[in-house]
Amino acid sequence: MKRVYNFGAGPAMLPTEVMEKAQAEFLDYQELGASVIEISHRSKEFDDIINRSDELLKELAGIPDNYKILYVHGGAQMQFSAVPLNIINRNPAQKASFVLTGNWAVKASKEAGRYGTSMNVASSEDKNFNYIPEFDSSMLDPESSYLHIVSNNTLFGTRWHDFPDTGDVPLVADMTSEFLSRKLNINQFGVIFAGLQKNLGPAGLALVIIREDLLEHALPLTPGLLNYKVYAEQHSLANTNNTFAIYMMSLVLEWLKDQGGVEKMEHQNEAKASLIYDFIDSSDFYYGTAQANHRSIMNVTFNLAKGDLLGDFLKQAESVDLYALKGHRVVGGARASIYNAMPIAGCQALVDFMAEFERSNS
Repeated sequence: MKRVYNFGAGPAMLPTEVMEKAQAEFLDYQELGASVIEISHRSKEFDDIINRSDELLKELAGIPDNYKILYVHGGAQMQFSAVPLNIINRNPAQKASFVLTGNWAVKASKEAGRYGTSMNVASSEDKNFNYIPEFDSSMLDPESSYLHIVSNNTLFGTRWHDFPDTGDVPLVADMTSEFLSRKLNINQFGVIFAGLQKNLGPAGLALVIIREDLLEHALPLTPGLLNYKVYAEQHSLANTNNTFAIYMMSLVLEWLKDQGGVEKMEHQNEAKASLIYDFIDSSDFYYGTAQANHRSIMNVTFNLAKGDLLGDFLKQAESVDLYALKGHRVVGGARASIYNAMPIAGCQALVDFMAEFERSNS
């Protein structure tokens, strides 16, 4: 069986052990004679799965008791609507503030403007989002119902190394491409949400972690299946949820625990990123596209000094099982997404290939 090193930004690679376990259980889950994708979301077996997922998330992420864990339809982009529908009414002024660090923050800001006033308080668009802009709490309107950030910017390869102090204004963080890749203080946030397809499981579902006091502010027009309070009260099972995605996430969480947890994974992720960045920085043939002090450890964006060689670089990389290295069209170049499931051996294979390609084309 062929398996490549998959550097795709998402849907991304999953741990091999998780895929093998899902494969082994697929036709006959716990000797039921039925697949996990066939059993009822009301069954005892699925109840055990979702409860175990809750337990692992609380343990791995350090989620306090005054936060609710929700499994919400539609992925991360659906939360661009769900967050303002649920929280923008927290303050009668119905204002939401945003720091623009890439396409996803821009889209979220525009969506919030459908339900209230959307204010962009800082932006790095002037340099094609290759850095995280300076933010000071004095920039934040105290009437804001929340401040929205994207903690890691998949397209541009940047991240917030330190999170902004927002005082009494809840901080909302889209952590789709880095949740559980580094330790967090959950108490810093009012809401965290993440699409599953990077570090947590298959596409099509979002994980939402929300402080309980923020469940009481939904706009009257909020649809039931976008209302976070409905999810909280019914354990995300007001209707048939994406049961297979929750099952797969529970397996990923078990794998992460077996690997030593988030703190150990963070050290591994930093080592993987440093391996690639150190090689790029030592070469005149390649250059990073994100400013060095704002670089992501999940998405390494880079280009070739001889831009006309990019096509050959990508083609030859794929021929040696280094898959999906093409950068996003708004940045160009190459991008290595090295989420939790990417082993350090994959990063070493990429660096070895980059070195050989440089030798062959210098």
